[in-house]
Amino acid sequence: MNRYAIAVLPGDGIGPEVTAEAVRVLRAVAELHGFSIETAQYAVGAAGVAQSGDSLPPRTAAAVRDAHAVLLGAVGHPSLATAEGRRRPEAGLLALRKLLGAYANLRPVVLHPALGHASPLRPDRLEGVDMLIVRELLGGLYSGQPRSLAADAAVNTMRYTAPEIERVARVAFDTARVRRRTVTSVDKANVLEVSQLWRETVTRVAQEYPDVTLEHLYVDYAAMRLVANPAAIDVLLAENLFGDILSDEAAVLTGSLGLLPSASIGDGPGLFEPVHGSAPDIAGKGVANPLGAIASAAMLLRHGLAEAEAAARVEQAVAEVLAAGARTPDIARPGERSVGTREMGEKVVREVMAGREVAR
Repeated sequence: MNRYAIAVLPGDGIGPEVTAEAVRVLRAVAELHGFSIETAQYAVGAAGVAQSGDSLPPRTAAAVRDAHAVLLGAVGHPSLATAEGRRRPEAGLLALRKLLGAYANLRPVVLHPALGHASPLRPDRLEGVDMLIVRELLGGLYSGQPRSLAADAAVNTMRYTAPEIERVARVAFDTARVRRRTVTSVDKANVLEVSQLWRETVTRVAQEYPDVTLEHLYVDYAAMRLVANPAAIDVLLAENLFGDILSDEAAVLTGSLGLLPSASIGDGPGLFEPVHGSAPDIAGKGVANPLGAIASAAMLLRHGLAEAEAAARVEQAVAEVLAAGARTPDIARPGERSVGTREMGEKVVREVMAGREVAR
């Protein structure tokens, strides 16, 4: 029997609520498919500051390096919105990504047919939407030096090297090979020298993948394509800032951030988390949507543990629960009955276990 150690970082706000349901689903699917999941919880974000004064405590940093994969809830708390250095919850997340060498962020955007009503786009523009956004995660403006803030001026530096671009580009092309074999690379090469290097490097990497079609789009046109013809995009590749913005724009297509998962992969254990924030306004009320965290657990199974069949079972269970009409408040129609965080998790667990006879 394969045994996997999962470091669970519930984080802040609704993080503990949604990760609890994701862990329950992981345990259920592990039982079904004959492997073992061992979990241990560690503090991060505002919880880490409360514990040790550091948004990524040393104990957490040591644990994640030794895990097979890391499941994260969310970070952020209003009380620390103006905190500086490692007391800022988001600094813990950035440090975690760097520690794990997680240079590629994967965000799938798939529209569940049962939730077409929740999207702001017309139904005809949503048909066939199934894209994967691959965002470079460690470079660009967010980490470039020098950076400074003074009373009347500020500086941020966008910087990339060719090897940094090459490694994330290969993730995009490798993924495209098992999808629809198209990569859309986003840049601003008509203005930015960094984007010129990005375009040149991605074009060179594409020569290693003659079976994959590459197209280049300026970021402003890519933003329009996401709402005008999202079904035309298969794998979208972008640097850190552009990928951050475009992935949040694409998330709107599904109707709720609460549905969407992400995976951050690279040189160490993968980091898996829903794309939503800590939502402190609803924390503790039992109404948060756990499906993004549960879908992140499916990505953990696929990309972190190479348990593809188990991942598919979780994804199918989520689809079946939604098709059966289960809705948390964020995706319910006006007047439609909604379920809470735990009840939604229970429904997914039951659907996962309903596959027992089929799986065997």
